Amino acid sequence: MATLLYRIGRFSFRRRRLTLAVWIIVLALFGLGAAKLSGPTSDAFSIPGTESSRAMDVLGEKFGGDADTASAKVVFTGDTKLTGTQQRAAIENAVAALRRAPQVATVTDPFEAKTISKDLQTAYATVTYSVAAADVSTADREAMMAAGDVAETAGVGVEYSGEVTTTAEGSHAAEAIGIVIAALVLMITFGSLVAAGLPLLSALVGVGIGMLGIKIATGFLDLSSSTSALATMLGLAVGIDYALFVVSRYRHELAEGRDGEEAAGRAVGTAGSAVVFAGLTVIIALAALSVTGVPFLTAMGLAAAGTVAVAVVVTLSLVPAVLGFAGRKIVGKRRRSASSKPALGERWARGVLRHRAIAVLVPLGLIVVVALPALDLRLALPDDSTAAVDSTQRKAYDQLADGFGAGFNGPLIVVVENTTQAVAAGAGTAIAKLGDVALVSAPTMNQAGDTALLTVVPGSAATSEATKDLVHAIRAYATTLTGGTLAVTGTTAINIDISDKLTGALVPYLAIVVGLAFILLMLVFRSLLVPLKATLGFLLSVAAAFGLLVTVFQHGHLAGLLGVESTGPIVSIMPIFLIGILFGLAMDYEVFLVTRTREEFVHGATPNEAVLTGMKYGARVVTAAALIMTSVFAGFILADDTIIKSLGFALAAGVLIDAFLVRMTIVPAVLSLLGRAAWWLPRWLDRLLPNVDVEGEQLTKQLAAAEPHPELAAVK
Repeated sequence: MATLLYRIGRFSFRRRRLTLAVWIIVLALFGLGAAKLSGPTSDAFSIPGTESSRAMDVLGEKFGGDADTASAKVVFTGDTKLTGTQQRAAIENAVAALRRAPQVATVTDPFEAKTISKDLQTAYATVTYSVAAADVSTADREAMMAAGDVAETAGVGVEYSGEVTTTAEGSHAAEAIGIVIAALVLMITFGSLVAAGLPLLSALVGVGIGMLGIKIATGFLDLSSSTSALATMLGLAVGIDYALFVVSRYRHELAEGRDGEEAAGRAVGTAGSAVVFAGLTVIIALAALSVTGVPFLTAMGLAAAGTVAVAVVVTLSLVPAVLGFAGRKIVGKRRRSASSKPALGERWARGVLRHRAIAVLVPLGLIVVVALPALDLRLALPDDSTAAVDSTQRKAYDQLADGFGAGFNGPLIVVVENTTQAVAAGAGTAIAKLGDVALVSAPTMNQAGDTALLTVVPGSAATSEATKDLVHAIRAYATTLTGGTLAVTGTTAINIDISDKLTGALVPYLAIVVGLAFILLMLVFRSLLVPLKATLGFLLSVAAAFGLLVTVFQHGHLAGLLGVESTGPIVSIMPIFLIGILFGLAMDYEVFLVTRTREEFVHGATPNEAVLTGMKYGARVVTAAALIMTSVFAGFILADDTIIKSLGFALAAGVLIDAFLVRMTIVPAVLSLLGRAAWWLPRWLDRLLPNVDVEGEQLTKQLAAAEPHPELAAVK
């Protein structure tokens, strides 16, 4: 592989104009495709095969209508009773205006439908559309809100909730902040504006193509609105880091006296090999999300994996081409004078080796303390209760909860098939006697008279454990029902089923990721204990990230400092995403730090000498890479979307802990404690395993053998 990458690096450098033109054409084609083929995103979560999904299908079949049609609630509030002459007239005028809004099929009048609170200060109208939420345009949404706002003329407060009111965030402040901080880190690392700008340029090209590709995919697949933010987050982080590794190696090769083309070939052949391996670990971890059996999660994972794949290809071809255009400017005007003072990474490594037991126990104890809150981890899918406090969705949610009870925002729909009205009524009576039930409606029968629908309003909020227990209690009662088949559905039940599905998939997914890590690292390091140490370190980082996530987003500690406006259960998809992404990033640092250590050991260095050399050459670049990734991820804490905000925080914390506590402290200390045993591999297994040659060791030998003798070179 290293030889092929060496040739790609030389070709891209030599034919840089052609390479750049190809990438410009690719970018233009993707842009054209995105403009012509893109479709809307969808935040509707469902898992085919679950009870709630099957019951929703029955609901559409037995009662008619399209279960996918959009709807919204317009919430009216007042400081006085809404039944006053002026207030009532204003609300009725708003309802009339809502009925004239584009795409609206029906609107319920709060006074006719009796959807008004007991204190008569909160009421709501349900707006049903004739199309799906994805087909409701921005103009349609604005027309609905303008119609509802008619009631404000009489001093009536108006807020809106429902999927129709949700709009994609257009702010790019998170990306901008991450890029600015990354630029500063690169400037400090390289001391050259050109060298600092090149990784940023290549990362932006990769992210641009990835985002346009996702836009194209929305025309054929149902993708969540969070997909682009996730792919941007990862694409920027790995794109900058991978280019950083190649540029750093290129500058090293120039310092050795090689010409630009040869330096580019060697940089891509050596550092590029590590980039390929590191990229593959991230791609495989994200693609493995398909094992969860959750369609929207699979789609998000594949989209993010595609963006990472683009970042790898850009690094291997566009980066050496741009290096050709930069020439010697990549080195910068200021050169560091030779100094006998050891590098910071080497000094840190000496301190770790001198106090290796402490270097293991102290970080380990700190990680355990940080990880303890993870034992209280609660999972749920987000709803309007987790929206920004000043958003209309959150205001409407709180107003409905205050006026009609905490469970009003999360009603359960109970479908009874092959039954009679008497049996369905009996089922409703039995359900009403279960704990935490605020209201059970009378059964509504379909035209055929064989299927009934009941609405159950829980006493607690939709994301509470009490409501989850109620769903399970109703399903347990269903097993005892005679004279019909009972199932629970509705948004709340669907979200609970998805959360249970994701929780159940967590252990198998973790086993796949950890098993994959062990096998891949065994191929790279030709060792059993080094992969074991690496995977255990990864688990420590994940546990610490979970602990911090629960501390801030669930318990609310430091929430105000980080701009977290509401706390509650952690988003259900978070654990699987966090495991997959941190796995790939942790393996990046493991590869870039430990491969040089292994190379030195193989060439005869003692275990401690090998660790010192590995840290001497790898610590500076890995430190810069970790700071860049952390800054990119931390920038997304400013996002309004709960999923992106919490994922950005967890990844930033996880990267910091993994890079500085695990990879740069615990790992060298453990390698020193293990000594030569760290690199032991049974001979029979060594013969079976293919030689991956991640660091391009074989390529280096081939090039050294091909180099002319110095005297012959002088004659030429």
